[in-house]
Amino acid sequence: MSQNIILTTGTYDLIKDHIRRKKVTPQEEELLLSQLKNASQVLRKNLPEDIVSINRRVTYKDHVKNEEKTIVLVGPDKVKVSKNKISVLSDEGIAMIGYKEGDLIEWPAKKGNLKLEILKVAEMA
Repeated sequence: MSQNIILTTGTYDLIKDHIRRKKVTPQEEELLLSQLKNASQVLRKNLPEDIVSINRRVTYKDHVKNEEKTIVLVGPDKVKVSKNKISVLSDEGIAMIGYKEGDLIEWPAKKGNLKLEILKVAEMA
């Protein structure tokens, strides 16, 4: 988990604001601030296709629950759990954002530690 994440400027600002509002645990805050400090910020059109970002379909394996899920990461105002649209600021979203296909992420989430492997990232059709 030492590689630098890649974020769009909008996502970067959203996460910064989320931290500022103290919506994360102290452990998550420390990790996120470290990630943001080293993150590459790019314009949406320059974001590599295999990077987890808002409005991308992500298939991942949850190694704790041993299940595979496909979700679409969306902004906090566009969440529709029934359609598998989850917030970028959810535990899974904040853990995976900026990482790429093939990455295995261990994350200290509020509801318990996560261990997520990103299997596939695709643009929304």
